[in-house]
Amino acid sequence: MSLTTALALLGGAVLLVLALQAWWGLRRARARRVAAGAVAAPAAAAPERIEPALGPAVDAPPRPALRRAARLDALIDAIVPLALEQPVSGEAVIAHLPATRRAGSKPFYIEGLDTETGDWEAPAPGRRYGELQAGVQLASRSGALNEIEYSEFVQKVQAFADALGASADVPDMLEVVARARELDAMASPLDAQLTVTLRANGVAWSLGYLQQAAARLGFVPGSLPGRLVLPGAEDGAPPVLVLAVDAQVALAEQAGDLGQAHALRECTLTLDVPQTPAAAEPFPAWHQAANALCDELDATACDDQGTPVTLQAFAAIGRELEQLYQRLEALDLAAGSPAARRLFS
Repeated sequence: MSLTTALALLGGAVLLVLALQAWWGLRRARARRVAAGAVAAPAAAAPERIEPALGPAVDAPPRPALRRAARLDALIDAIVPLALEQPVSGEAVIAHLPATRRAGSKPFYIEGLDTETGDWEAPAPGRRYGELQAGVQLASRSGALNEIEYSEFVQKVQAFADALGASADVPDMLEVVARARELDAMASPLDAQLTVTLRANGVAWSLGYLQQAAARLGFVPGSLPGRLVLPGAEDGAPPVLVLAVDAQVALAEQAGDLGQAHALRECTLTLDVPQTPAAAEPFPAWHQAANALCDELDATACDDQGTPVTLQAFAAIGRELEQLYQRLEALDLAAGSPAARRLFS
């Protein structure tokens, strides 16, 4: 997405989010009630957090306090509880997992409630699970979950449940698909990927020269040819910034085919906004990296129309992003959170 388009979308997002925020609050409360239905608290109000005691009293019922955060999230997943007659081993669960955990373009997950720790986790050998649950992601950048994808998910989960003797409580398809479309409509205007093109003013660059300049700013080779990334602070976190050049040039140079390799006259610098926490200051990092590379490479930062990006334009984008960060946080989808990273992927 270009700077010009991103700025227009970010401005429109503010109005749309205000209209959707009340609806989302109701949907969020409802989704959480559905997800927590099997562990509903007694009528008396309970404190928000209760630390587990050293040992439960004899014949005491299971306590909701032992349940901890699962990877699945009722805000962005359709969750299917899988009731077991008795605990099952991690080995048994793993043996019957579906060969692939995708339904069409949407990922789905299966988790178990560890009988010892009370943690929801991906099934692991040597553990025992008193409950299981499966969930499919309602939306992603590829769009909303559709009827075909949901049917594929249900078929895989039902086969898995039958193999373990579990009972699957499957949500209604029409309701799930409607939720998916609503989530997609809400999320799309909040999805910002800011890209600036750095164009050579005079002499073109070699790939090696560009890599050296980027390395001085902390960029490292990415997993794909022609991509350099600025790593996040956390292990396994998505990159904060991506610097990309023509992949064909990178492949030719890797193969040592100097006859096909040619000099570079432009590269792109991208910030995927929802993937990094605002506290990490990814926007200043993007702006500073663009300026530093322009100085080093004798280049000009341009939008997709070839218009130079001014300091005032960068400042305007920064102000819009502050509002976007606030809207995402208000919806429990703060930039850099697990839910946001999955939804905007």
